[in-house]
Amino acid sequence: MFGRKSVRWSVVVAAPRPPAGDQWGDTVFARDLVAALQRAGQQAKVVFRKGGESEAREEDDVVLVLRGLQRFIPRRRGERRPLWLLWVISHPELVEPDEPDQYDAVFAASAHWSRAGEFDIPVTPLLQATAPERFHPGAAPADSGADRLFVGSTRGEFRPSVRAAVEAGLDIDVHGVGWEEFLPADRIAGDFLDPADLPAAYASARVVMNDHWSDMAQEGFLSNRLFDVAATGARLASDPATGLTDVFGDVVRAAASPQEWRALLQRDPDEAFPSRNERLELAARIAREHSFDARAEVLIDRVRALR
Repeated sequence: MFGRKSVRWSVVVAAPRPPAGDQWGDTVFARDLVAALQRAGQQAKVVFRKGGESEAREEDDVVLVLRGLQRFIPRRRGERRPLWLLWVISHPELVEPDEPDQYDAVFAASAHWSRAGEFDIPVTPLLQATAPERFHPGAAPADSGADRLFVGSTRGEFRPSVRAAVEAGLDIDVHGVGWEEFLPADRIAGDFLDPADLPAAYASARVVMNDHWSDMAQEGFLSNRLFDVAATGARLASDPATGLTDVFGDVVRAAASPQEWRALLQRDPDEAFPSRNERLELAARIAREHSFDARAEVLIDRVRALR
């Protein structure tokens, strides 16, 4: 059994190797998780797309696949037979019927995934998380940055929150790729906001906007951005998502339609959103209950139980 000893982890992501992979949210997520595993005394590293099924995985003790856009087939050909863990953090619709049963343990970033009971292996809810050592209220002075901030690609559509703000004639800072199709150049703040700059951008914004893929909202796969922004104490507006209030209460304001988005974003933020003290209380709870350190503890305990 592993007991309390340090073991070797590979955290596998579908992102390509840097520098291209640096712009993937999965990469940032994996690096924060690896840092948490290391703080817990584990040996851990990020493995990118092409390394997910290589012979090198036979030298690991644990291989944790962060399931997003790509399926990985557990490699069990060597004598050491590492444990393979699956954590579905996004795009649950892409998970194939026979996929989870190939793993030793399965987690999902939702407490409401409708398919969780379809597999022969139990699925443990394990929500996304934040890194409170980076995302915290002291990352920047409150209300000193953008009036309204949106960070994310277009995903091939004029995302509802951004469309509502633009159509209402409101100032908004948009960071992400693909926006040239929908916005004039002077309305785009940049193609990419470096992860190192995100904490200050969120903490300083008057309002940060978030929305989900429709299937992820329906299935309760709450966006990582929700945890990061909430941890800074910033005002946060989002589309509705299953389980949103279970985690964030009413501190995150939800808007379901273009009309609701416009009405919310046009109001004085001090009237439309909870007080600073309420937001700071949420930030403290998110840091305590939904940190990568908390997630690492769950994963380590499961590995010890399996061994």
